Parts: sequence; C-alpha cells; structure tokens
Amino acid sequence: MGSAAYLILEDGTLLKGESVGSRREVISEIVFNTSMTGYLEVLTDPSYAGQAVVMTYPLIGNYGVSFEDMESSRPWLSAFITREFSRIPSNFRSEDTIQNFLTRYDIPGISGIDTRALTKTLRNRGTMNGMITTRDYSQEEIRELLPRIKAYRTGDVVSRVSCREKYEFTDSGTNVPWPNLVGSRVELEEEAGNGRRKEKNPAGMTDGIISADDPALAGTPIAQKAADEREQAYVRLSEKAARQHLHVAVMDFGMKRNIGRSLVHRGCRVTVYPAWTTADEILAEQPDGIMLSNGPGDPKDCGEIIHQVRKLYESDVPVFAICLGHQLMALAAGGDTYKLKYGHRGGNHPVKDLATGRVYISSQNHGYVVDAEALEKKGIAKPAFVNVNDGTNEGMAYEGKNIFTVQFHPEACPGPQDSSYLFDRFMEMMGGTDHAEK
Repeated sequence: MGSAAYLILEDGTLLKGESVGSRREVISEIVFNTSMTGYLEVLTDPSYAGQAVVMTYPLIGNYGVSFEDMESSRPWLSAFITREFSRIPSNFRSEDTIQNFLTRYDIPGISGIDTRALTKTLRNRGTMNGMITTRDYSQEEIRELLPRIKAYRTGDVVSRVSCREKYEFTDSGTNVPWPNLVGSRVELEEEAGNGRRKEKNPAGMTDGIISADDPALAGTPIAQKAADEREQAYVRLSEKAARQHLHVAVMDFGMKRNIGRSLVHRGCRVTVYPAWTTADEILAEQPDGIMLSNGPGDPKDCGEIIHQVRKLYESDVPVFAICLGHQLMALAAGGDTYKLKYGHRGGNHPVKDLATGRVYISSQNHGYVVDAEALEKKGIAKPAFVNVNDGTNEGMAYEGKNIFTVQFHPEACPGPQDSSYLFDRFMEMMGGTDHAEK
C-alpha cells in the first residue's frame, strides 16, 4: 500500500484513497470518463489539460503503457482518479507501468476512490473543482481552502498544448515540437544522420515512443521489433510521399495524433500550425483543405484564435473541424456556445446523422456545446448531428460554405471508429478521392 491521498471537492466533500503517481498537490476541474478501454488515449489527450479525470471503469492500468498508442507526446491532465490501480500490467505490448508513466511526468493521482459514486455526484450536482493532496488537512483548514478551490479556472490551456512551430506530420510521432513544460523532465536529442528524434529522461526510460537503444529495453525482442517497424514505417512514408497530392493545413489547438494519421493514411500532405498562427499565413500556403483540431478549455477564452478562424470561414477553402475546432468555428461565424452540466466524456455516446437517420457510437470529450438553434435561425448553418441521449448539437453544416464540423471524435483511437468515414467526406470536399493504402 502507498501513502494516503485525499480528494477535496469544492462543496467540502472529503474522499480518502491511496496516492499514485506524483505526490504533488493540485487544484483542478474534476470530470469523469466512462470508457472501458483506452485510458492511455485519455491520459495523452491534450483536451484534458487543466482537468482531473475520474475513470468510471473500476480497473485501470492492467494492460500497461504502449508508447505507440499515445495521442500526443505526454500526458496533459492535471490528475488521475481511479477505483483500482494496477501497478503490474499483464500485456505483451506493455512497455511501461502506468505508475512510472504518471511519476515521470509529475502527474498526481489517487486510487481507492469509489469512482462510480463520484461519477453519480458529478452527474447530479454538475462538474466541480477539487484538490488532490497527500496532506491530511483539518476540517478548519479545508473550510479555508474551499474559496481557492471554487475559484479555479482552466484558463488559456490551448497555448500550453499547441505545438511551438510549424511542422510536417509524418505519422512517426517523433517530429512534433511540443512545448517544454516545467516538470516534463524530457530531454530531446537529434540522432545523427537520419533526422529522427529520441526522447529520454534521467531515469533512462523512453518518453513518447520506444527506441531500439533505450537502456531499459536494449536487446529485448520488443526493442528489436520497434526498430524494425520504425524502419518499415519510414519506407512506407517515403513511398506515400510520392503519391500525395492534397495539402491539409491543421490548426493545432491540442491535436490528437490520430487526426494527422487519418489524413496521412488517405494520402494527404499534412502541415501542422501552432494555435496562434494567423489565417493569412495559412492561406498564403494555398492548402487544399484546413483542419481545426480538438483542444481543451472554454472556447470563449480563445478570442484572437476566433478572430483568425473568422478569416478562414470567409475564405473558399474547405474546412473540417473537430471538437474545440467545431466550437471555435461556430463562435467565429457569429454563433454561441454554452457549458454542459457535466460534459460528455467516454467512448460510448450515440450520435444521429440527421441527413441519413443513422446512429453512430462515438468517442467524446467536451464540456461545452454549440447553440445550434442560434446558428440555424441566422441562416448560418444547419445541424448535421445530434446527441441521442440529451439532444445537444454534435455537428454543423455551414450554408453556402464548404465547411463541416463535428463535436465528437471521428479519429478516435482505439475507437469506436464508426464515424471515421467523415475523413473520407473531407477528402471529397477537397476534390480528392484517391486513398492511399485502401
């Protein structure tokens, strides 16, 4: 058993559990996720920046960490809350334990909490702020802490998670110039002669992607397999480059890697731009299409970004937007967004395609939604998808524009992948139908 840890909610509720990961004290927004698999996607999804995630599924960590499944270069959430925390994984693909993973990136966590009861509390009362701490505060001290806990806001988290400079996405996961955040402890080194990058920390463990010369894995079948697959991937990418004919510009508000992978898989050349890039700079490159990515926080905190998205809206370039990108496009076009009581987070949300009547199971992670009625009344856009559970908007098709946006995640990895066809629709919007690697 580890040392004790405590979760203090803004209403004064005190929950006791076991400390996992870092022992750092943190105040954050507490949200829940209902996924039964894919906890590594949750951990490394930049959309969770500024939030502590409660995993409703009771057992987390049992299949360990496989670096190739990461959706970004590191975990971004503020803290991790679980019922049962498996410190010893059992999976042939596992390359690290979740305990080591959280500790390396200074992410605190708490285990032994009744996460289903906590989820019910958040559903009934709405999303709340909370503190994760290993200090046993007195009741009087807790009362003094509550105003500070209640006052917490995620703030400008997009600037934290966006890439630092423009880059070409190649599906290798090694070329992303992510922010160098305090507490990351990641050292980046260029490998001579091949342009690849390896990521190391003082403990000698690999961060982000497995390396054949990782001291912890040297000489193992896993390391050799990774090296072979890496070389094969570079050959495939080189061959694919010759077939690429559509250029997609991605605005990175916290992009998950599988967005880039989904485009590269279809033969696109993908250029990723930092969130603060001007529309003029993007349009000057004459892309065939523009992707607005997912991301964290309140969309209304992104004032200058919304101004730039407005210029993209006024252009004739096809635009496909996901999650935060969907919300930013609505605001840029003159619409509105509002906060949900407890948000939609998990891999089991049904959405209805209003054009076909078909229902798809989707992965979602958002606390804000678009006011579809306002956009429709103004004749700006029509609802394209709706959430079957609560009737909130899940997608918009813009009138007189080659613009399509969705609230859910068609790029979901490990899934569900019901709506991945929307990337094919984007290809058609750009005038391309030839897909690499059919």
